[in-house]
Amino acid sequence: MLRDNPLAEGDMYEGDLLRAVLTRTPAVWSAYPELARQLTFIVGGLSDLSPDLRSKVERFVGAVQKS
Repeated sequence: MLRDNPLAEGDMYEGDLLRAVLTRTPAVWSAYPELARQLTFIVGGLSDLSPDLRSKVERFVGAVQKS
C-alpha cells in the first residue's frame, strides 16, 4: 500500500499509516532489512511533508543506517 501511496490514510489522517510504520523499533528493521531498504527508497522520494512526519522519516533513516 505504501509503495502505491506513501501518504495513504489509515483510519485517522493522511500519512498515519506511514507514521505507524516509521515508528517501529529499530529491531524490526534489523529483522527485516529488505523491508527497511524498500521503505528507505519510498520515503526518499517524498517532499512537502509536515515537520513532524519529516522528523519521523529522518529518525527512521538514521536508525536504518546505523544497523
